[in-house]
Amino acid sequence: MQPRTLTEPARETPVIADVDVAVVGGGAAGIAAAVAAARRGARTMLLERYGSLGGLATNGLIILLLTLDDGRGHQVIAGLCQEMVDRLAARGAAFFPPPEEWGVPDEALVERYRRFGLVWGRGPHAVRYSVAYDPFEFKVEAERMVLEAGVDLRLHRWVVGVRREGRQVTHLVVESKAGREAIACRTVVDASGDADVAALAGEPFELERVHPWLWFRTGGADVERADSSPHRLRFYRTVHRDSYLHPWGAAERLERTIDATNPDELTFAEVRCRALVREELDRLRRDVPGFERAYVAEAASMLGITESRRIVGRHVLSRAEMDTPMEDAVAVTGHWTKYGAVYAIPFRSLLPQGLDNLVVAGRCISVDHRVHHATKEIPACFATGEAAGAACALALAEGKAPAELDVGRLQAELRAGGAYLPDRWVSPPASQ
Repeated sequence: MQPRTLTEPARETPVIADVDVAVVGGGAAGIAAAVAAARRGARTMLLERYGSLGGLATNGLIILLLTLDDGRGHQVIAGLCQEMVDRLAARGAAFFPPPEEWGVPDEALVERYRRFGLVWGRGPHAVRYSVAYDPFEFKVEAERMVLEAGVDLRLHRWVVGVRREGRQVTHLVVESKAGREAIACRTVVDASGDADVAALAGEPFELERVHPWLWFRTGGADVERADSSPHRLRFYRTVHRDSYLHPWGAAERLERTIDATNPDELTFAEVRCRALVREELDRLRRDVPGFERAYVAEAASMLGITESRRIVGRHVLSRAEMDTPMEDAVAVTGHWTKYGAVYAIPFRSLLPQGLDNLVVAGRCISVDHRVHHATKEIPACFATGEAAGAACALALAEGKAPAELDVGRLQAELRAGGAYLPDRWVSPPASQ
C-alpha cells in the first residue's frame, strides 16, 4: 500500500515572543538552564509540554536525587541542585544523610539509608549523599525558582518544528490548545530529554530502545511489619512515614523494549505498565506482611523513560574517560551504583556538531551508553542544565554564539555560582 499524505495549505504562523534564550523541557536540566540564564540577565523562556515542572523528578515519581557525591564522601554536584535540596529541606520535604556520614561504611547506617532508596549497587557499601524528597514540594519550588529569576514560563506547549539558517536555530515552532505559534530565539537549550530540538534541526543522534516502567507510591501499609519483611529491598520509605515508593512498578519490568519517540509504542507501554502496577499491588497484598490493606496512593503520570535519543556531539564522552580530567569540563558527576567513579563532563558533549547556538543538557547529551547511566540522573541533569543556561547568557553578553564562548570564562562563572569545578577536574591530563 502506498503511503498516504496530506498537503496542508500554506499559512502564516504568529511569532508570539522574541527571546535571548529558549529552554525546551521543564525537567531538572531545563529548570537549571532557565534559572542560570535568567539570573545572568538573559531574556529567557522555558517551554514545557506538561502542566508542571520537574519531568521524571516529579511527574515520573523518580523522587530520589542519586547522587551528589563521588561515593568516597566528597560532594561533586552543588550549584542549583544543592539550592533545590536546601529549599526542599527548609520545607521539611527532603531526607538525606548529614555530611559527616557521607562515605561511612557502617552497616547499620548503610541499611538505614538503603531503606529510603539512597544506597544502590554492589557492595561493599558506604553512605551516599543522595536525597529523597516530596514531588509536590519539588514542583512548587521549581516554579518559584524560575519565576523569581524572571523566566517567562510557558507550560502546555510542545516544540514541533524549528527554523534553521546555516549553523543557527532562529525560531522554534510550538503547538498547544492555542494552535501553532513560533518563538524567535537567539540561543536554545535543548533539555527535552529526547533531543527533540537537535533532531528536528537535523543533527545526528543515537537512539536506544528501553524497558519502560511506571513508578508508584502506596499508602495504607503497616510500616512496622513492612519494614521487617524479607521483601523490603523491593520498596522504599519516603519522606512521609505512611508511604512507600515502588521504583519499577512491578517485580519485573515490561517484557519488551520500546522506542520512546514512537507514540504507538508509548501507548502500549502506558497501558501495560498500569496493568503491571495493579498486578504488583495484588502481589504485595497477598505476599508481603503489612501490605494487606495497602492501596496505590499515587502512580507516575509519565513513564520512567530514561533513554531515547542522545546527540552525537563534538565529543562523545566514553566510559574509558572515567576519572579523566577534561580541559573544558563544565560539570562533574559521580555514579549512583559505583563508588569512586567520577566523570568530568566536557562542554563539547553539550554541543551539536553542526549548530553553534544550540546547547544540549540533561539525559540527551553526547555520551556513550555506559556513561549515560551516570549522566541521566537528576543531579547530573541539574549540573549540565546550569552549565548550558550560563553558557547561553554569557555568550550573548559577549556577542557570541555559545559554541564560540571561552570555556575558561564559563568555568569561572559556574564556580562563582556555587558549582563544583575544582582544578583537579578541569586541568588536562598529565600526558597532554
